[in-house]
Amino acid sequence: MPKNFKEELLFTAVMAGLMVLVMAGYNIALADGFSNHFIREVLVGYPLALIVAAICDLGIIGPGVKYIFFHFIINDYMKKKQIRIALTISVMMVAGMVTLMSLFGMVVTQNFGGNIFLTYLHTWIFNLFMALPLQLLIVGPIARAILGAVQKRTAPAETLETKSIED
Repeated sequence: MPKNFKEELLFTAVMAGLMVLVMAGYNIALADGFSNHFIREVLVGYPLALIVAAICDLGIIGPGVKYIFFHFIINDYMKKKQIRIALTISVMMVAGMVTLMSLFGMVVTQNFGGNIFLTYLHTWIFNLFMALPLQLLIVGPIARAILGAVQKRTAPAETLETKSIED
């Protein structure tokens, strides 16, 4: 888990960067198949989707999920193993991000179909079925490994800084 704002930014950059890239490709493949322009379509839409995802993650979903989790959900059983906390927060984050990013995707592509509610529900379900395993099995472990490596590398420097301040 990130311990400060700098680590939160790194974790979000890795997580959102990978999730947006794969989910953009997934949604384009669902809509258009693998055409000659598939990679171009993914890369053209990627920057805006990444910015929106980062804003949603850092400003809306992340704080909301953490508030709900730490005020209403966490219990002694979860506190015994850090992975339980990480997985629960991950599932909640995916549900929130899929909710907002599905809407974003519909607006950007102007995909409203005949019935906006049913189109959104269809989009949300298909995105959830892809995003949840992607996050839990691939992207989450990659992001946690990168964050862990950074935390291990900066831990000795932080210890030295603390000791020099105490002396």
